Amino acid sequence: MRDQILSAFDVSSRKISAAVARLSRDKTMHIVGVTETPTQGMRRQVITNIEEVSHSISICADRLSQMTGIKLTHAIFSVSGKHIQSFNHSGAIAITPSDRDITMDDVNRVIDIAGAMTLDSDRNILALAPRTYTLDGMSGIKNPIGMAGHKLEVEAHIITGITAAQRNLVKCANSARITVDELVVSGLASAEAALSPGERDMGVTLIDIGAGSSDVVVFSDGGPIQTFALDEAGDLITDDIAYGLRLPSTVAEQLKITFGAAGGEHISRAEMIDLSQFLPDCHEVVSRYDLAERIILPRIEEILLHIRDEIYGQGFDQRFAGGIVITGGTAKLAGITELAAKIFNAPARIGAPHSVYGMTDAFTNPSYATVIGLLRWQEQILANDTVNSGNNFLQNAMQRIKFMFGLL
Repeated sequence: MRDQILSAFDVSSRKISAAVARLSRDKTMHIVGVTETPTQGMRRQVITNIEEVSHSISICADRLSQMTGIKLTHAIFSVSGKHIQSFNHSGAIAITPSDRDITMDDVNRVIDIAGAMTLDSDRNILALAPRTYTLDGMSGIKNPIGMAGHKLEVEAHIITGITAAQRNLVKCANSARITVDELVVSGLASAEAALSPGERDMGVTLIDIGAGSSDVVVFSDGGPIQTFALDEAGDLITDDIAYGLRLPSTVAEQLKITFGAAGGEHISRAEMIDLSQFLPDCHEVVSRYDLAERIILPRIEEILLHIRDEIYGQGFDQRFAGGIVITGGTAKLAGITELAAKIFNAPARIGAPHSVYGMTDAFTNPSYATVIGLLRWQEQILANDTVNSGNNFLQNAMQRIKFMFGLL
């Protein structure tokens, strides 16, 4: 049997990241190529020009094909943006006849009941994750298959998104001659790359701060309990630098990446940045302390406080006990974990992709968590040989979620 090819695209407002991997006959995934290209036609995770986004995807796909010798025709894509919402919902069924063991069909049936609800006409379900089961009043059951009982209940975490946003992304990919096999919520993908099963069991909050959105997933007892996205993210920091220092956006972004920090606590007030390294005809210098303390800190603090308040608003404040994991490009700001630990009153760490063969040091940084997580998402399903491929995004997502949380 030949190696299986896995491919993934993470489309964000500032860049598109793409990766290809081979899944060997022994079910080991080896990354063979990762690349990125600037995104045109997108602002804060909203597609503003389908042709430009499609062209950016095409350029990224061509680069990856040249790098690996593999022509890309199919891939899974991340989906993000402030339209992502979630809630928890229950379902229940009677087991008949009552003297038999619970089967996978029963589990599928109760999950379908939990997901059978009326949504706004412009929304659809992106993922439905069974969290915990109750059997005849006995709660906290993770996998009821093989048990006996009369009444099976499930609490499920349901993630929804705007249908039009998903369709537009698929149109962009199709225009680039790539078939979208599945759309995966960015936060869930990043969690695959950056979190350990133990962290998810204990309870952890993943915060992926990219360019156009901040994607948040709160985990408890191994599964997600809250998922949302804000359009307050790294691009706002870039905009603040550009406005505050009267610089082009591209230069502001370089300045943020090279010298940015979430506060000036560990920066000498005497340290200056020569702008001529970004603008050859510019002879000005700026204070790195002022850049961090007066421009970057207020914005990143505002973003983290908004995330905290959003979690508090749903009553999930106790979930911080397992800590905060920050990933995404903005996670590379020096001092961001110290700031997050203070705001959330919990330990915080940077979440970078880990435990993947073939990945060079250049790609073991937080900005690639989503695209590497997409590959791992595919790896775990294909390695188990339980899910057939197809073009039904919702059906694929349901099957994969069931497997990821131990039900297949």
